[in-house]
Amino acid sequence: MQQLEALTDAARRDAQAGSASVAPGGARIIPILPVKAAPAMNADEAEVARQMQICNACRYCEGFCAVFPAMTRRLEFAKADVHYLANLCHNCGACYHACQYAPPHEFAVNVPKAMARVRLDTYSSYAWPAAAGALYRRNGLTLALALAGSLALFLLLALAVNGTLASSPAGGNFYAVFPHGQLARMFGVVFALAVLALGMGVRRFWRDITDGTAGAPGSAAAAEATRDVLALRYLDGGHGEGCNESDDGYTLMRRRFHHFTFYGFMLCLAATSVATLYHYLLGLEAPYPVLSLPVLLGTAGGIGLLVGPAGLLWLNLRRHPEQGDRRQRPMDRGFIVLLLLVSATGLALLAWRDSAAMAALLALHLGCVMALFLTLPYGKFAHGIYRSAALLKSAIEKRQPLRHDPGSA
Repeated sequence: MQQLEALTDAARRDAQAGSASVAPGGARIIPILPVKAAPAMNADEAEVARQMQICNACRYCEGFCAVFPAMTRRLEFAKADVHYLANLCHNCGACYHACQYAPPHEFAVNVPKAMARVRLDTYSSYAWPAAAGALYRRNGLTLALALAGSLALFLLLALAVNGTLASSPAGGNFYAVFPHGQLARMFGVVFALAVLALGMGVRRFWRDITDGTAGAPGSAAAAEATRDVLALRYLDGGHGEGCNESDDGYTLMRRRFHHFTFYGFMLCLAATSVATLYHYLLGLEAPYPVLSLPVLLGTAGGIGLLVGPAGLLWLNLRRHPEQGDRRQRPMDRGFIVLLLLVSATGLALLAWRDSAAMAALLALHLGCVMALFLTLPYGKFAHGIYRSAALLKSAIEKRQPLRHDPGSA
């Protein structure tokens, strides 16, 4: 507390000397401690470093999530530290509503918003290829809808030209409309490129945030990080009651809707994988019966991808404006709507696969899936990949000896 009071006195002296700066919206930002920032650090990154120095002196929120224990292991915050902590943040909002230095206080501490802005910098800075980084700032709802609509329209026109748009293949055979080999090659290449782009980006991110000091993850650290990812541990607000959404009340809805979305996606991926094994290993070709394993997995996954994204979109629309970065909402909503379209068209295709509308529904579904795959590396999906890497770094780091006395910050 004496440290914080000393910093406050220094801030007041800076203010009297006229060195205070003005943040967007007219709020005055008081410099608390000079940040030894690398020349390459931009304004968003420097703001996180400034706020972390204040938080490191206060430490009221130390038990809220993984960010604050990781913060206390540092006396200074370089560019890589800032990106690591920003991706470790789950944007639950607990620290914002608990902070005595949040706006309108002159320190203007808003960790969720500052971290969210840096996360966008992470995605664009580590994008592969580098020129694609700008897509993160343009990947919004309009682009998602336009891309899905354009691809679906192209497939519909192709079917119309071939005279198969109004046909109804016996038994709902999708491959009578689009050959299996053609679909496998087309979607396989796009999905592989998406995985490659995300893999190259997170590889560079990991190299920078570890700087060769993390070492190989042991089994305990890997297991802890896996549990934290699968359980979304830090969406509980640090106290088990959940996140803050539209106000300072707690709710576990975001955690639950994320679970519906994540496990729905994984069930759909499992359905595709099982169907691939059926086709190539067992020689069993689609369409499969309603009670077959691929259809059951796909149906459960599709329902999850309806419930989860619908709930997340509802929460996104109600989100407190000071929690997060408003600039990213189009990107968030674009990804959510694509997931909804994929699941809705997939379930509709299953329900009416024996009808005359099957070919048109198949074209709509494939257009939405292709749009999702094309935007995966350059949209909201990336946050799960970078956050998983940050959680693994955290699990490794906490098992390493401290480089300084944690009470000396």
